[in-house]
Formats: sequence, C-alpha cells, structure tokens
Amino acid sequence: MPDFPIIDSHVHLYDIEKLSYSWMSGVPQLAHTTRMPEFDQARGSVDVEQLVFVEVDVDPGFHLDEARFVAGLAEKDKKIGAIVAHAPIHKGKSVEADLVDLKTIPGVKGVRRLIQQEPDPTSILNPAFIDGVKLLKKYDLSFDICIKHYQLAYAIELIKRCPDVSFIFDHIGKPDIRNAIVEPWKSQMRELARLPNVVCKISGVVTEADHKSWTREQLRPYIEHTIDVFGFNRVMFGSDWTVATLALDYPTWVDILDEILTKASLDEKRKFWRETAISAYKLA
Repeated sequence: MPDFPIIDSHVHLYDIEKLSYSWMSGVPQLAHTTRMPEFDQARGSVDVEQLVFVEVDVDPGFHLDEARFVAGLAEKDKKIGAIVAHAPIHKGKSVEADLVDLKTIPGVKGVRRLIQQEPDPTSILNPAFIDGVKLLKKYDLSFDICIKHYQLAYAIELIKRCPDVSFIFDHIGKPDIRNAIVEPWKSQMRELARLPNVVCKISGVVTEADHKSWTREQLRPYIEHTIDVFGFNRVMFGSDWTVATLALDYPTWVDILDEILTKASLDEKRKFWRETAISAYKLA
C-alpha cells in the first residue's frame, strides 16, 4: 500500500431515497444508498485524504439535485474535495443555463455527460454536442469523458475539436479485457496521449474483465501501456467505487496498482496517487 495519503479521483455516492437512478434496477448489487460512512468502511486501511465525486447517471431532471446532495455531504466531510456533476451537454449552447446553476454549487469543478451507452458513436461529433463542450472553458469546468473502447476514435476527434477544454479520460477507455482485445485500443491510446489537453484516470479497469475469473496478469498490460503513453504527469488513481465492487474490493485494487508501480520512483508514485488529481481538479 502507498505509505502516504492518496487522492481518489473517481468515487460514486448516492441516495436511492432522495434521487432516482433507473439504471440500478438492472444492477441490484449497487441499488443501495452509499454515502461517506460506507466509503470509509470499504476503503479499509487505505488512507484516502480527498476524493472526487463523479456523477452517477441520475435520471433526467435530477442532475442539479444530485450536485447539491453531494455538496451537502461535503459540508460534513471535507474528504469530498471536488464534484463532477452531470450536465446535458448534448443540448448545445442552451446547456449554458445548467452550467450557470452548477457554478453556484460549492465544489463543482467539472462535468460529465455519459457517452458509453450511446448507440451511435458519432453522436458526440454533432455540432450541438461540440458547442456544449466548448462552453465549459468559459466556466472553468473540465469534462470527464467516459466511453467504451469502440468509441475511442470519435472521442479523440472530439478532444481535437475542443483544444481549449480540459478533458479527463475515465477508465482508460474501457478496453475489452474480457476478450483480450488489444488493438486498435493500444494504438488509439497512444494517439490520444499526444493531445495536450487530456489526462487519464486508471480506474474501472477490472470491470472490463470477467468479474468472476479475472487475473492480475490480464490487467497489467493495459495499465502499463496507459502509464507508458501518458507518463506519470498525466495519469491518476481512481477507484470507480462503488461500480468496481462488482469485480473486486477497494484494498485489492489499490494493491494491484501498488504492485505494478513497484519500480516507479517516489516522485512518480506521488504524481500517480495524488498530484495529478490535485492539479486536474484544482483541489485544495
């Protein structure tokens, strides 16, 4: 385990009594309220100094309520250092009203609009979607981009078209680890890493393998390649808790990454476990 406090750049908290998450009906293992006490229990002996909350695909119309809910939690627990809220970016320039409202909520540092479930991967290149993303610069908000591996080429093009926006790439692009598919993910990740306005979270990796029969050696080449192409200045740790619990527990994920980083210098480890997230999300 790291011998210093870490920053978790990707945590999901939710209250199924206060907010509505229709998708959870298909994932009963996650359909229960999780707040900071549950997170603290799950992390065990891992010393987490701060975390970044990332939106949980709340039902339409609830995204401002979700952000306010988490801001309320942050008032009681200072470990919640930043909020990545949902914003309906696909609305184009009319999303500005949502961004104005989000900026009034303490702790909101970025937004996400899930892309991974889009049936048409080209939809993120629609003029309205691009207009919505470009507005984020005006409000000093980053964009967490969450896709699956077969959408990667379109994500690269979106990032190229929005050079003034800071992108945070979730879950290393969700490669098909279950079927041991490496290309074109590997080549496209190298292309993505050439773009200066994107950093990458090493998070959510295990859920892309078989949840019951994954091995550490299956995960290693995907993680090592991501670190290799981005470098330690542009990768950060994320747990993807609670979604990751479908495949493993929190301390095991930390241990897997700690093992892979055995040969890294202390400076490189601190960048991975702390400094990149602090910079990307403007944490205190």
